[in-house]
Amino acid sequence: MPRRFDHYVIVDWSAASQPKKGRDSIWICHRGPHGERYENLATRHLSKVRLTEILAGVAASDERAILGFDFPFGYPTGLACRLGLTGPPWRALWDEIAGLLHDHEDNRNDRFAVAAELNHRVSNGRFPFWGCPAGFLHKFLGPKHHGRHEVEGLAEKRLIDRWMTGAQPCWKLAYTGSVGSQALTGIPVVRGLRHDSRWAARARVWPFETGLSLPEDAQIVFAEVWPSWWKVRPEYGPPNDKAQVRTVAEVFAERDSAGELAAWFEGDPDLGEDQKRIIETEEAWTLGVTAARQRSVPARGGRQRQGAGAFQPYSYLRDPAEITCRSFALISAEADLGRFRAAVRPLALRLAHAAGDTTILDELVWTRGAVDAGQQALAAGAPILVDSTMVAAGITIDPDRVICTLRDPETAGLAAAERTTRSAAAVERWRPYLSGAVVAIGNAPTALFRLLELLAQGAPRPAVVLGFPVGFVGAAEAKAALAAFGQGLEFITLHGRRGGSALAAAAVNALAGTP
Repeated sequence: MPRRFDHYVIVDWSAASQPKKGRDSIWICHRGPHGERYENLATRHLSKVRLTEILAGVAASDERAILGFDFPFGYPTGLACRLGLTGPPWRALWDEIAGLLHDHEDNRNDRFAVAAELNHRVSNGRFPFWGCPAGFLHKFLGPKHHGRHEVEGLAEKRLIDRWMTGAQPCWKLAYTGSVGSQALTGIPVVRGLRHDSRWAARARVWPFETGLSLPEDAQIVFAEVWPSWWKVRPEYGPPNDKAQVRTVAEVFAERDSAGELAAWFEGDPDLGEDQKRIIETEEAWTLGVTAARQRSVPARGGRQRQGAGAFQPYSYLRDPAEITCRSFALISAEADLGRFRAAVRPLALRLAHAAGDTTILDELVWTRGAVDAGQQALAAGAPILVDSTMVAAGITIDPDRVICTLRDPETAGLAAAERTTRSAAAVERWRPYLSGAVVAIGNAPTALFRLLELLAQGAPRPAVVLGFPVGFVGAAEAKAALAAFGQGLEFITLHGRRGGSALAAAAVNALAGTP
């Protein structure tokens, strides 16, 4: 049986910019051989001093301690790479944050400026960090969620955050649940404690330095915890912060006494090898989470009803017209449609509706005559050329006008002969139909690239190209090539990786004025 811990130290952190006690401040609970002690420290400096004293006692007595902090130890995979950092990603990020942050003894700190600098280096814009006080005005940090994670290629949440219902993203720096600020101010403190020369050789950060395990030589272990994972004992407060640290320290001590705590360091046993690698090198894990927690769906009235015949029907809209009307009203209220001229707004609404996401409209681009050209072509009965059967299935115009050559037997042979994709080969077979057609590409970047090559070689010009290929390889590049093609080619496209068959079909339907 693994050696048990002697000390259980749980820390509820705070990124406050001035000394503070009570609710939403720093609370520390220490359960050890001499009982329980809990403290409310007014500053991060005083908290680090107190934690150093605890660890000095642990090291001097050759005892074992687990220290749990309630903020993320890592970031979604890819951040270190985007910053151009080298070495183990987690260590490079910890070193970088510690080098950038200035945190004074009275709690004054520049965490928002640090986040803005990281945004600048990652995206030259207000991504990925967000959230700041009203008085903090900066080109590279905004007060509201930017909604750019899918476009920019950095996930909003880590794997563990998706395991835990209600966990906040580490990019969030302000407002309720601003764990991003806690991480920026807390990581340098944990880093400093871990590297104290008096015990550095015996200290480990889990799971970065231990893997998803608990090595015997780890005398002092630093780990990420999330107190909301456990049911808090309210009698241990108030405030709730105090009750949380006391509850978690008690849970850890009891589970260790029962011989169960060591297994928690393995995380979820169903994790795949790729997931484990990401966790151990970059994203971290939360100690005590051994399976994903799913949010239950309450029956009407907010209560779970049990027993035969007790099920209550769900309350939801059933009228299709009302659903569409309500959806468009919500899109109009949420999106900035003022930048779209009147002819483009119905198209923008349909695209946001198809995607379920108004943020895609920030990446929508079009030529001035594209909408008129598409509407006129469709009204005149022009053919509609599509790159996939999924696009064809979503178009509500006369299906006899929709042409998809992807699955034709000749297409597969042409693709093999030309050593290209079937999607690109299918475009070759559009030549007889191209003049004045409406082209809708919602799947394959290679289809859009090949179309542009044909047009550059003198192929007949379509009335409009609706370019919405989707994916990680070539999609953004193909759409950028479409936007830069020139030569009077009318087009509508969506910059970045996002797109898809539903968007391409929605664009056709919007131009046709059909449901």
